[in-house]
Amino acid sequence: MAQKKKNLSDYEIARQRRDLLVRASITLLALILLSVYLMPLIYGVVTSLKTKAQTSDPAAPLFPSVAVSFDYEDDTYDVLQVPTESGIQEWALVKKGRRASQFIDPNNPAAGLIEWEGNWRALATVYEPSIQWDNYPQAWNTIDFARLLFNTLVYAIVTMVGTVTASAFTAYGFARFNFPFKNVLFMMLIGTIVLPPAVTLVPTYAFFVNVLGWGGTWLPLIVPAMFGNAYNVFLLRQYFLTIPREMEEAAEIDGAGKLRTFVSVILPQAVPALTAVSLFHFFFAWNDFFGPLIYLAGNRDANPITVGLTEFNGLYSTETQLILAAAIISMILPLTIFFLAQRVFIQGIVITGVDK
Repeated sequence: MAQKKKNLSDYEIARQRRDLLVRASITLLALILLSVYLMPLIYGVVTSLKTKAQTSDPAAPLFPSVAVSFDYEDDTYDVLQVPTESGIQEWALVKKGRRASQFIDPNNPAAGLIEWEGNWRALATVYEPSIQWDNYPQAWNTIDFARLLFNTLVYAIVTMVGTVTASAFTAYGFARFNFPFKNVLFMMLIGTIVLPPAVTLVPTYAFFVNVLGWGGTWLPLIVPAMFGNAYNVFLLRQYFLTIPREMEEAAEIDGAGKLRTFVSVILPQAVPALTAVSLFHFFFAWNDFFGPLIYLAGNRDANPITVGLTEFNGLYSTETQLILAAAIISMILPLTIFFLAQRVFIQGIVITGVDK
């Protein structure tokens, strides 16, 4: 009996060790994948805090730093790492030469110039940590970020409200009402999800610009959103199907009509799904580039962030630190919104994908 208990104890310990090893392996794999995913973002943040000289120097350290210099006889000279018999010395290069150069020791300038034989071009520059916070206000002012942010917010919020409202009404109709060709119409609606945008690009552009004369305005981008979106309709319909019909029957007994039931009973229950589709469209509108690019051509004051950043990148292609600072600024608001609504957003995604 004692031997049996001992065997069970050994088995339990082995199982616990195996479970611990599995959890540790999964955690390690998740951390590796997270590091790979965050690496571009970390690189962008770090580079946005560097100087222009550091971004163009392949030998510069990874951390934001500035080249060390030394003032000598009313002139400023770069400090380099000079190999000597006594080790690496940090000296300021005063006079450059082909075979020999003259340096000054910043720690002992009274000693005078020091002759050093060798190629000074092969010497590494001395850097000290220095974070360039000024890159962010400079990028903000250079790109006129306030105007771009306002245009993008107006576009994202207006179209989000319009498309979510229209999609909610459409989804409720498909979820609760019976009408002729209901399934056929729903399949046709869902079929538009897989329709490539390039197929309808030319006719829609010709209609909006040549027929209606909406070129250079937000109308070609805002008006279609007011008629809903097939993807949002599908997600909301899936959620509405999970709401018990007894709730609507109770509201009908109390004298509520269809519209009142939808507004007062269904929508409050569908907050997670509405949040999910709202954020989906908000992020889509925030990152939309091709639509504003072709429809707002000729109206530079109406450009959103995506088009403004592209224009900024072309004008300041050598200012890597400013480009990345502007990109980081444009990411702050969407990331903040997603972080604050993360729990409701994930809940909406999970529930809309499950048909109870």
